[in-house]
Amino acid sequence: MEQEQQSESYESLAHRHRHSVESVITLLEWLLVAFILALLFMIFAMQAFQIPTGSMAETLCGAHYRMRCCRCGYGFDIGNDGVSYGQPHCPNCDYVEPMDAIGHVKNGDRIFVLKSIYQFFEPKRWDVVVFKNPTNPLDSYIKRLIALPGETVELINGDVFIDGRIARKPANVQKELWMPIFLQDHQPLDSAGHFDELVEQGQDTQNQVWKPLFENEPNSAWNLQGQTVFTLEETTRTRHTLVYVPNSPDDFRAFYGYNESSGHSFKPVVSDVMVNFYAKCDDPDGMIGASLEKYGVHYSARVEFRGAIIFEKTFNGQTTQLRAPILSGGIEPGRFEKFEFANVDQLLVLRWGDRRFTYDLSTDENFQPQDAEDEKPPMVKLFAVGPVQIRHIGLYRDTFYMGREGMTPALRATQKKPFTLDTDEFFVCGDNSNNSYDSRAWYDEGRGNNGRTYRKGVVPRDYLMGKAVMVYWSQAFSPAENLPLMIPNLSNIKVIYGGGERAY
Repeated sequence: MEQEQQSESYESLAHRHRHSVESVITLLEWLLVAFILALLFMIFAMQAFQIPTGSMAETLCGAHYRMRCCRCGYGFDIGNDGVSYGQPHCPNCDYVEPMDAIGHVKNGDRIFVLKSIYQFFEPKRWDVVVFKNPTNPLDSYIKRLIALPGETVELINGDVFIDGRIARKPANVQKELWMPIFLQDHQPLDSAGHFDELVEQGQDTQNQVWKPLFENEPNSAWNLQGQTVFTLEETTRTRHTLVYVPNSPDDFRAFYGYNESSGHSFKPVVSDVMVNFYAKCDDPDGMIGASLEKYGVHYSARVEFRGAIIFEKTFNGQTTQLRAPILSGGIEPGRFEKFEFANVDQLLVLRWGDRRFTYDLSTDENFQPQDAEDEKPPMVKLFAVGPVQIRHIGLYRDTFYMGREGMTPALRATQKKPFTLDTDEFFVCGDNSNNSYDSRAWYDEGRGNNGRTYRKGVVPRDYLMGKAVMVYWSQAFSPAENLPLMIPNLSNIKVIYGGGERAY
């Protein structure tokens, strides 16, 4: 009896041993299959890349520092190489930051790239693409796709023209490319008075004393005391106007806080701008609007709270309507709505709440695109019939694709020297237009296999590696001192937008 029980015990142990071995083998098989699938996925579908430089900033950052302005508290990034040429410069309040305000360097953004997508679908304008550097195919570059095979590209006054017509950016791409000029919510911090004292005493010669940037026009009665909230209490049915008064013309120039702070005065003035804010009116007969200047013409849009949307232009003192008033239904008094007005890519765009209204400036016979030499900043005005309250004002400029004649070094695809692409040739530019080595400036022929060469300034189809689709790791930080940077900044994880969407 004992022998039988012993025999059964040995058999049970042997069975459990065989089962354990089979489980381990099964697990190893699954791990091997998972590894092979992951390898195939990485080879044929998606691959991770780390951004090496700041040519796509601020959409995608290379190694950089995260800054917070000592005076207004605005957070911005500056490239690792930018601090070598000067002190960081706040894009919001123009404050030149002290060097001791720079913290620890952050690694470049890490992104996912769809590798095989262009074997099945044609590339689209405005896609962010990864490709082999034509002049050195061992390096991988990342830029934004600007022009496609067979097209003629020109960069005129910062805009992209394809076959003589403006190429407008998709809405989500445009949102990425707006650069702040003024943000009302970032006012001087409590310590800012100390910085102003140093300026007044002559101990700080790089900065100016902070001053309010909106002023009343003559006979206007906006209350600006609160700084973060502007109110108009007049009920006389007359228009009252605020005008933006920049510290200097440099506020509208095509500089980037991400780059070095020197040389701002040599950058062109940007006239594609956008203003937005939240507005509330307690009178159904009230009105709110904004005016943006371009080429000496003042373009305006206003919302009359009884339901009319009106686009106008003013030139040489004469005001004319651009189109018949648009009836959009009444506006509920006493409720804040977002007002956004942009003049971008030859398009006037008004957004009021969740509604969108446009006017195509390219259809205006008096509108002539040009490489403007005017160094005067565009005028920005806000106006209303009260009682009205506005807050959260933001003023932004568009990215400016450098392409003016006479620049050093000379750039490709200017107004006087259009650039036409052949079959299977693409034209790319970096979002950081001031600091990007791309199709505008490649002066060596591309190198191919067996002595083959490619034309200067193009990315051949053979060198397209894929489309960037997502930032999955950015500005990681350490949970404790002496530990590696292991926790990503979740707020910076984002989709990378490209072509194929509705224009802004």
